[in-house]
Amino acid sequence: MNALERLRTSPAWFRWAMYAFLGVLLLTIVQSISDTERLTQVATSREMLRWAVPIFLAGLGGLYSERAGVVNIGLEGMLILGMWFGAWGSITYGAWIGLLIGVLGGAIGGLLHAIATVTFNVDHIISGVAINLLAPAATRYLSEEVWESPTTSPRTQAVADWDVPFLAGGTINGWETPDWLLYVGKCGTSGIFGGRGCLDNENAAPTWLLSDIADLSRGLLRGTSLVAVIAILLVPFTAWLIWRTRFGLRLRICGEYPQAGEAQGISIVRYKYVAVIISGGLAGLGGAFISTELSGLFQGGNSAGRGFIGLAALIFGNWKPGGVLFGALLFGYVFGLDLKDLDGTASHAMLLVNTIVLVGVGIWAISRRKTVDAVLAGLLAIGAFGWYLVSDTVPDWWSNILPYVLVLLVLVFFSQRLRMPKALGMPYRKGGG
Repeated sequence: MNALERLRTSPAWFRWAMYAFLGVLLLTIVQSISDTERLTQVATSREMLRWAVPIFLAGLGGLYSERAGVVNIGLEGMLILGMWFGAWGSITYGAWIGLLIGVLGGAIGGLLHAIATVTFNVDHIISGVAINLLAPAATRYLSEEVWESPTTSPRTQAVADWDVPFLAGGTINGWETPDWLLYVGKCGTSGIFGGRGCLDNENAAPTWLLSDIADLSRGLLRGTSLVAVIAILLVPFTAWLIWRTRFGLRLRICGEYPQAGEAQGISIVRYKYVAVIISGGLAGLGGAFISTELSGLFQGGNSAGRGFIGLAALIFGNWKPGGVLFGALLFGYVFGLDLKDLDGTASHAMLLVNTIVLVGVGIWAISRRKTVDAVLAGLLAIGAFGWYLVSDTVPDWWSNILPYVLVLLVLVFFSQRLRMPKALGMPYRKGGG
């Protein structure tokens, strides 16, 4: 058994950890030969997590719905409903109640989608598009009625942030713990045991790769929103619920063999309803996070297509919670890097990252005898590398569209190897298939 086969058969958490390590290694190598230090900065990973949370919650919501056999491209509209209701609830009742009201707002959108698709057998795509059109119009009307502004709310309240003790300098009963990741990031190997004193050592210096891992990790663990912590905890909870419980088994039967489930006495309609409402609620939580944590207010158009990107993360993650999180972090990294890339040098370095990744995709395609994919990846790699060589920075428009280009590339190269639920999108009638 070669190394790739061992990796493929290893536990999911180990595989994703290895993918993350290889990603950081690639960023460190490119950063070493480029004119930027932003690829592995603390601020970059902090923004990555903040931007990834709503994408992940939308994608996780899609997982529940699509595992039950209901296509949910209405996640964008449900996220927008969560944005408005979360902002209204936060302004009126406080941050935590606002998040709960945002969940309810998104769940209303999920209920509408379930009524249309499950009860009346409306085409799932048509219903989703209708919700995506209805949500902006409804929130605009509500904004005019409640705030006398069609697009903007007053400032909202946000939940508290959290610093992880010992790793990122958090406090325990008022005692400020050491910030070990800071020491390793600034001082490298000498910071592991040197503690706070290593920061004053003139000879202390970062250690290649180790300090980059520490900086990226510290960005995830310091100043972390409690909503982000809850979102990450939903990964093991969802994995347990979907694959280790009776509820999860019955939900998956709805998306794989609904007629067999009905023959065993399972209420397929009820489980589909529950799954789609949960889907909307999670998307609504992602929207509430945007209006309370990211922007601090409800603003029309602030969703920035995160519901659609959540669907791409769902496909990238092969309808599994860990994969959805990894995909959301990947897309969030590009968004977060763009916020800190004021001079375009980091986005320029990303051209080299793109080149290396595309070469890897091309090699993978050749090994699978996918000639068209290999040729396309090769041409894109040549284009990215050529652009990298002839320029020192990239224009602002490239930084703005890079997340969406990444979505398209993921769908082009990886959608064919994934396995969606067999009955996904198929109409279901009780007693008639």
